[in-house]
Amino acid sequence: MTLIFLMIISFLVLIVIAMILAAIGYVFYMQRQLVDMDEKCKNSLSTIKVQLNSRWDALLSLAKTVSTYAKHEGDTIIQTIQARRQEGGMMPTAKNINNQQAGLAEVMSRLMVVREAYPELKASGLFSNMQESVKEYEENVRFSRMVYNDTVTMMNRKVRSWPSSFIASLLHFEEREYLETDEEQKQGNPDLFSNNQ
Repeated sequence: MTLIFLMIISFLVLIVIAMILAAIGYVFYMQRQLVDMDEKCKNSLSTIKVQLNSRWDALLSLAKTVSTYAKHEGDTIIQTIQARRQEGGMMPTAKNINNQQAGLAEVMSRLMVVREAYPELKASGLFSNMQESVKEYEENVRFSRMVYNDTVTMMNRKVRSWPSSFIASLLHFEEREYLETDEEQKQGNPDLFSNNQ
């Protein structure tokens, strides 16, 4: 009887040890997954930051072209671009990127007004080429925002669903903020690239 009792106790101890090892393994696995998703979110934001900088460069070139036709308006737009770009120079966050979109809308609406006021600017091939360049960068930013929001969705699912939410809270992982959708962005962005050029 004692031999059977010892075997049962040994079996139970092995089960408890296996459960503890499985729990520790799960914690390590979840920690690695959370770190991986956190890094993907940071990488996505950095990619957006690079695209935003390229877009600001293209807008600056466009504003310099405007300056050749309308000196005062072009210089004002250049100053606005430089100020807005400096605001975006900090560490990329969802809020920062959403704020840069508002700055872009302001610059684009000013460019549209100047374009309409100066028919020779509207007819300029250089201006049209630069508009296309800005449009390409905008598409890159739009795609990068989609990638970021998809990555945030995966991260937030892990942070919010049980049992990974328990581990995420222990390791201080929090939900990430989404970037605004295209529809929210378009409300503030005039169509600088319409075909009525």
